Amino acid sequence: MNDTLIKIIEAHKSGQSVGICAVCSSNRYVLEAAMRQAWADDTDLLIESTSNQVDQFSGYSGMTPRDFFAYVSGICEKMNFPFERVILGGDHLGPNVWQNQPAEQAMNCARDQIKAYIEAGYIKIHLDTSMSLADDPGDEYSALTTETIAERAADLCAVSEKAAEKNTNKPLYVIGTEVPIPGGAQEELAEQTPTSVDDLEETIEVTKKAFYSRNLQEAYERVIAIVVQPGVEFDDSHVIEYDREKARHLSQFIEKYDYLVYEAHSTDYQRKEKLKELVEDHFAILKVGPALTFAFREAVFALAQMEQEYLAAKLGEAKSNIISVIEKLMLKNQKYWQKHYHGDDAALYFARKYSFSDRIRYYWPDPEIDGALKKLISNLKGNPVPLSLLSQYLPNQYWAVRDGEIRNDPEDLIHHKIGEILRDYAYATIPPDNEQAVLKAAVRDDF
Repeated sequence: MNDTLIKIIEAHKSGQSVGICAVCSSNRYVLEAAMRQAWADDTDLLIESTSNQVDQFSGYSGMTPRDFFAYVSGICEKMNFPFERVILGGDHLGPNVWQNQPAEQAMNCARDQIKAYIEAGYIKIHLDTSMSLADDPGDEYSALTTETIAERAADLCAVSEKAAEKNTNKPLYVIGTEVPIPGGAQEELAEQTPTSVDDLEETIEVTKKAFYSRNLQEAYERVIAIVVQPGVEFDDSHVIEYDREKARHLSQFIEKYDYLVYEAHSTDYQRKEKLKELVEDHFAILKVGPALTFAFREAVFALAQMEQEYLAAKLGEAKSNIISVIEKLMLKNQKYWQKHYHGDDAALYFARKYSFSDRIRYYWPDPEIDGALKKLISNLKGNPVPLSLLSQYLPNQYWAVRDGEIRNDPEDLIHHKIGEILRDYAYATIPPDNEQAVLKAAVRDDF
C-alpha cells in the first residue's frame, strides 16, 4: 500500500491539489465511519495509531501493533471494506512514552517499538525523536540540538529497515523536529508562529546527513514528508485557524524538493476551506484525531439526551445513564485529564465533557462505559426516536434520515455525525473531479 501514498505525493508534486487524510484514532465508530467515507469517495484509507496508544507493551488502548492490525482487519470484515485498501501508519514513534528514562534505556524501548510496528505490517512511519530524555542536558523543556534529534531518528530508521528486510512493501518515513503535542495544546493558546525556513532547511540537511552516515541512502529516498508548524493549533476552547499568508514562506520553500510534502498535525477543528488551503499550500497529509472522537462524543451525548426525553419512564433502571457513568469514571481515574484541564471545579466539570482536547477518548474502552454505550445503542435500536426529537438533538442527521441517506438507527446516526468531519477532509484532499462523492454520505446496504 505504499504505492498509494507515493502516487498521491507524485500527483501533488506535479501540480495537482491532492492529499490524504490520516485518521488517528482507535475508536471503533470512528474507524467504521472512515471506512464508509472512503467507500463513498472510492479512496484508500490511512489509519494511524500513536506511540502512547499502541506499542509493544499494549499502550493505553490495550493493543500491540499486531493487535491493532487485527483489530482494524476485523472492522474491515464487519464493514465489508477491503482491508487491502487500508494503509497503517505509526505516529510519533520514538522515545515519547519513555521521556522519564535515561536516553539509552528510552531509545532501547523506542527501537523495540519501531520493530514491533514494522513486523506488524505498518507502512507509514513518523520518526519523532524531538523530546528530551532524563539524562539529556537541561530540563524536560530544553530543546535538543538538531543533530541529536537527527541521529536518534536515523538510529530508529536503521532498526526499521532491518525489520523490513524481507517485506515487499518498504516503509515510508515522515521526519520533522517541530512536532505539535499529540492531542492539542495543554495551556491556553497563544498565537502560533509557523516554522522558519532556516530551521526547516537545517532539519532536512542534518537529517539527510545522519541517514547517509548510517548507509541509509535508500531509506532516505523513502522520506515522503516533514512535519512543520503551519500555524494551526487548538486547546480546550480555542482554535487557531490557518493563515496562508503567514505560512507562504513554507509553501514556497518546499517546492524546490521534488520528493517532499508537509505533514500537518493538529488540523482538528479547521474549517473545510482552511483544510483545502493547507493542501493547496503543500500540507498534503492532514492528521485528524480528537475532532473525530469529539464528534462521536457529541453524537453519544445527543442520543443519551433523546433516551432520557423519550424512554426514561419506559425504561426505568434499564436506561443507560451513560453521561453520568462517564463522569463517575473520569473522577475515579483522573490520569488522562488531570494535567490537561485547569480551573475551579465548575471549569473542570465543563472541560471533562466539552473540551476540544476531548480527553474522554481515553475512557471509551473502559468496560463500564462500554457497557453503558452498548445499552444506549440497544435501547434506541429497540425504540427508534421520533423524528421530531431527532430534529431537536441531531438536526443534520434528521435531514439525512428524511432524505433516505441513512436509517433512523443509533449507529447510523453516530457514523453520519463523525462523517461530517471526514467529509471536510475529503473535500480538502480529493481531486476536483471526484468532489461530488464527498458531498454525500456513504450508502451501502451491506454496511
